[in-house]
Amino acid sequence: MAALPVGGAGLSAMSEAAASHPLCSTDDISERLEELQLTLGEGPCVDAFERGSAVLTPDLLRTASQDRWAVFADAALEAGARAVFSLPLHKGAISTGVLDLYANIPTVLDAEELADALAFADLATLLLLDTRIDEAGAPTGGPPPDHSIEDLGGYRAEIDQASGMLTAQLGVGIEEAFVRLRAHAYAQGRRLADVAADVVARRLRFSPDAEPDQAEEES
Repeated sequence: MAALPVGGAGLSAMSEAAASHPLCSTDDISERLEELQLTLGEGPCVDAFERGSAVLTPDLLRTASQDRWAVFADAALEAGARAVFSLPLHKGAISTGVLDLYANIPTVLDAEELADALAFADLATLLLLDTRIDEAGAPTGGPPPDHSIEDLGGYRAEIDQASGMLTAQLGVGIEEAFVRLRAHAYAQGRRLADVAADVVARRLRFSPDAEPDQAEEES
Protein backbone atom coordinates (compact mmCIF):
# COMPACT_ATOMS: atom_id res chain seq x y z
CA MET A 1 0.00 0.00 0.00
CA ALA A 2 3.05 2.26 0.03
CA ALA A 3 2.16 3.59 -3.43
CA LEU A 4 -1.15 4.95 -2.14
CA PRO A 5 -1.76 8.00 0.10
CA VAL A 6 -3.44 5.91 2.79
CA GLY A 7 -2.61 4.96 6.35
CA GLY A 8 -3.79 1.36 6.26
CA ALA A 9 -6.14 -1.26 4.89
CA GLY A 10 -8.70 -3.77 6.08
CA LEU A 11 -10.28 -6.76 4.37
CA SER A 12 -13.69 -8.29 5.09
CA ALA A 13 -15.31 -11.39 3.62
CA MET A 14 -18.95 -10.78 2.73
CA SER A 15 -21.85 -12.62 1.12
CA GLU A 16 -25.57 -12.10 0.69
CA ALA A 17 -26.27 -15.23 2.72
CA ALA A 18 -24.12 -14.48 5.77
CA ALA A 19 -22.81 -11.65 7.89
CA SER A 20 -19.57 -9.95 6.98
CA HIS A 21 -16.45 -11.09 8.78
CA PRO A 22 -13.20 -9.14 9.06
CA LEU A 23 -10.29 -11.13 7.67
CA CYS A 24 -7.28 -8.96 8.34
CA SER A 25 -6.13 -5.39 8.88
CA THR A 26 -2.83 -3.55 8.78
CA ASP A 27 -3.23 -1.56 11.99
CA ASP A 28 -5.52 -0.78 14.91
CA ILE A 29 -7.50 1.87 13.02
CA SER A 30 -8.19 -0.47 10.10
CA GLU A 31 -9.24 -3.20 12.52
CA ARG A 32 -11.60 -0.79 14.27
CA LEU A 33 -13.16 0.34 10.97
CA GLU A 34 -13.88 -3.23 9.89
CA GLU A 35 -15.36 -4.07 13.29
CA LEU A 36 -17.50 -0.92 13.33
CA GLN A 37 -19.06 -1.63 9.95
CA LEU A 38 -19.75 -5.24 10.90
CA THR A 39 -21.34 -4.22 14.20
CA LEU A 40 -23.32 -1.24 12.89
CA GLY A 41 -24.33 -2.73 9.54
CA GLU A 42 -23.57 0.60 7.84
CA GLY A 43 -20.65 2.36 6.19
CA PRO A 44 -18.87 2.57 2.84
CA CYS A 45 -17.88 -1.11 3.04
CA VAL A 46 -21.52 -2.18 3.29
CA ASP A 47 -22.56 0.14 0.45
CA ALA A 48 -19.70 -0.99 -1.80
CA PHE A 49 -20.73 -4.62 -1.40
CA GLU A 50 -24.40 -3.92 -2.02
CA ARG A 51 -23.76 -1.72 -5.07
CA GLY A 52 -20.94 -3.78 -6.51
CA SER A 53 -18.92 -0.62 -7.14
CA ALA A 54 -16.30 1.45 -5.32
CA VAL A 55 -17.45 3.89 -2.66
CA LEU A 56 -14.90 6.70 -2.30
CA THR A 57 -15.26 8.94 0.74
CA PRO A 58 -12.54 11.62 0.73
CA ASP A 59 -13.80 13.33 3.89
CA LEU A 60 -16.05 11.79 6.54
CA LEU A 61 -16.83 15.25 7.88
CA ARG A 62 -18.77 16.15 4.74
CA THR A 63 -22.51 16.45 5.18
CA ALA A 64 -23.29 13.64 2.73
CA SER A 65 -21.24 11.16 4.78
CA GLN A 66 -22.75 12.36 8.04
CA ASP A 67 -26.27 12.03 6.62
CA ARG A 68 -25.78 8.55 5.13
CA TRP A 69 -23.73 6.94 7.91
CA ALA A 70 -24.46 9.10 10.92
CA VAL A 71 -23.25 6.62 13.54
CA PHE A 72 -20.39 5.09 11.57
CA ALA A 73 -18.98 8.43 10.40
CA ASP A 74 -18.66 9.79 13.94
CA ALA A 75 -17.20 6.53 15.26
CA ALA A 76 -14.71 6.29 12.38
CA LEU A 77 -13.56 9.86 12.95
CA GLU A 78 -13.10 9.11 16.64
CA ALA A 79 -11.04 6.03 15.69
CA GLY A 80 -8.67 8.19 13.64
CA ALA A 81 -9.95 7.87 10.06
CA ARG A 82 -10.85 10.90 7.97
CA ALA A 83 -11.16 9.35 4.49
CA VAL A 84 -12.30 5.82 3.57
CA PHE A 85 -12.18 4.08 0.19
CA SER A 86 -14.12 0.83 -0.13
CA LEU A 87 -13.54 -1.45 -3.12
CA PRO A 88 -15.75 -4.51 -3.72
CA LEU A 89 -14.00 -7.78 -4.43
CA HIS A 90 -15.63 -9.73 -7.23
CA LYS A 91 -14.74 -12.06 -10.05
CA GLY A 92 -17.51 -12.29 -12.61
CA ALA A 93 -20.71 -13.05 -10.71
CA ILE A 94 -18.82 -14.08 -7.57
CA SER A 95 -18.58 -11.46 -4.81
CA THR A 96 -16.18 -12.30 -1.98
CA GLY A 97 -15.92 -9.18 0.14
CA VAL A 98 -14.59 -5.63 0.33
CA LEU A 99 -11.18 -4.00 0.64
CA ASP A 100 -11.19 -0.83 2.79
CA LEU A 101 -8.44 1.79 2.69
CA TYR A 102 -8.30 4.73 5.06
CA ALA A 103 -6.38 7.98 5.47
CA ASN A 104 -6.16 10.17 8.57
CA ILE A 105 -6.52 13.40 6.57
CA PRO A 106 -8.98 14.42 3.81
CA THR A 107 -7.72 12.59 0.73
CA VAL A 108 -8.72 12.31 -2.93
CA LEU A 109 -7.36 9.45 -5.06
CA ASP A 110 -6.27 10.59 -8.51
CA ALA A 111 -6.81 8.35 -11.55
CA GLU A 112 -3.45 6.58 -11.20
CA GLU A 113 -3.89 5.99 -7.48
CA LEU A 114 -7.41 4.65 -7.99
CA ALA A 115 -6.08 2.27 -10.65
CA ASP A 116 -3.45 1.04 -8.17
CA ALA A 117 -6.12 0.58 -5.50
CA LEU A 118 -8.29 -1.44 -7.89
CA ALA A 119 -5.26 -3.59 -8.73
CA PHE A 120 -4.80 -4.32 -5.02
CA ALA A 121 -8.51 -5.21 -4.85
CA ASP A 122 -8.13 -7.64 -7.77
CA LEU A 123 -5.24 -9.33 -6.01
CA ALA A 124 -7.22 -9.57 -2.77
CA THR A 125 -10.11 -11.13 -4.71
CA LEU A 126 -7.87 -13.84 -6.12
CA LEU A 127 -6.41 -14.55 -2.68
CA LEU A 128 -9.88 -14.87 -1.15
CA LEU A 129 -11.08 -17.16 -3.91
CA ASP A 130 -7.97 -19.27 -3.50
CA THR A 131 -8.73 -19.89 0.18
CA ARG A 132 -12.20 -21.18 -0.83
CA ILE A 133 -13.92 -20.27 2.43
CA ASP A 134 -17.41 -21.74 2.46
CA GLU A 135 -20.55 -20.22 3.97
CA ALA A 136 -19.86 -21.89 7.32
CA GLY A 137 -16.51 -20.19 7.54
CA ALA A 138 -14.42 -23.34 7.23
CA PRO A 139 -11.83 -23.96 4.51
CA THR A 140 -13.02 -26.53 1.96
CA GLY A 141 -10.78 -29.05 0.24
CA GLY A 142 -7.00 -29.26 0.21
CA PRO A 143 -4.61 -28.86 3.12
CA PRO A 144 -5.46 -26.38 5.88
CA PRO A 145 -4.27 -22.85 5.06
CA ASP A 146 -2.09 -20.77 7.39
CA HIS A 147 -3.04 -19.98 10.97
CA SER A 148 -4.71 -16.65 10.16
CA ILE A 149 -7.31 -18.37 7.99
CA GLU A 150 -7.93 -20.92 10.73
CA ASP A 151 -8.56 -18.02 13.09
CA LEU A 152 -11.02 -16.55 10.58
CA GLY A 153 -12.92 -19.83 10.43
CA GLY A 154 -13.24 -19.92 14.22
CA TYR A 155 -14.26 -16.26 14.38
CA ARG A 156 -16.95 -16.67 11.74
CA ALA A 157 -18.23 -19.99 13.03
CA GLU A 158 -18.61 -18.64 16.58
CA ILE A 159 -20.69 -15.66 15.43
CA ASP A 160 -22.86 -17.97 13.33
CA GLN A 161 -23.24 -20.37 16.27
CA ALA A 162 -24.19 -17.53 18.62
CA SER A 163 -26.78 -16.25 16.13
CA GLY A 164 -28.21 -19.76 15.90
CA MET A 165 -28.49 -20.01 19.67
CA LEU A 166 -30.31 -16.68 19.78
CA THR A 167 -32.94 -17.92 17.34
CA ALA A 168 -33.94 -20.45 20.00
CA GLN A 169 -33.69 -17.99 22.91
CA LEU A 170 -35.68 -15.26 21.18
CA GLY A 171 -37.94 -17.24 18.86
CA VAL A 172 -36.81 -15.20 15.83
CA GLY A 173 -35.15 -15.84 12.48
CA ILE A 174 -31.40 -15.93 11.97
CA GLU A 175 -31.25 -12.40 10.50
CA GLU A 176 -33.11 -10.86 13.46
CA ALA A 177 -30.92 -12.85 15.85
CA PHE A 178 -27.79 -11.40 14.27
CA VAL A 179 -29.26 -7.88 14.50
CA ARG A 180 -29.86 -8.40 18.24
CA LEU A 181 -26.29 -9.67 18.66
CA ARG A 182 -24.92 -6.59 16.88
CA ALA A 183 -27.16 -4.21 18.85
CA HIS A 184 -25.93 -5.61 22.15
CA ALA A 185 -22.28 -5.40 21.10
CA TYR A 186 -22.68 -1.78 20.02
CA ALA A 187 -24.66 -0.73 23.11
CA GLN A 188 -22.08 -2.28 25.43
CA GLY A 189 -19.09 -0.98 23.46
CA ARG A 190 -17.77 -4.51 22.93
CA ARG A 191 -16.41 -6.43 19.95
CA LEU A 192 -19.00 -8.60 18.25
CA ALA A 193 -16.72 -11.62 18.47
CA ASP A 194 -16.43 -11.25 22.25
CA VAL A 195 -20.22 -11.06 22.70
CA ALA A 196 -20.65 -14.11 20.46
CA ALA A 197 -18.10 -16.02 22.55
CA ASP A 198 -20.06 -15.24 25.73
CA VAL A 199 -23.30 -16.45 24.14
CA VAL A 200 -21.72 -19.69 22.94
CA ALA A 201 -20.11 -20.27 26.35
CA ARG A 202 -23.53 -19.61 27.94
CA ARG A 203 -22.20 -16.67 29.95
CA LEU A 204 -24.77 -14.42 28.26
CA ARG A 205 -28.43 -15.08 27.51
CA PHE A 206 -30.94 -12.94 25.62
CA SER A 207 -34.59 -12.64 26.65
CA PRO A 208 -37.46 -12.05 24.21
CA ASP A 209 -38.99 -9.59 26.72
CA ALA A 210 -35.85 -7.44 27.09
CA GLU A 211 -34.90 -4.42 25.01
CA PRO A 212 -33.09 -5.31 21.77
CA ASP A 213 -29.71 -4.26 23.16
CA GLN A 214 -30.13 -5.97 26.54
CA ALA A 215 -29.08 -9.43 27.73
CA GLU A 216 -28.57 -11.24 31.00
CA GLU A 217 -25.40 -12.75 32.40
CA GLU A 218 -25.94 -16.38 33.23
CA SER A 219 -24.81 -17.73 36.56
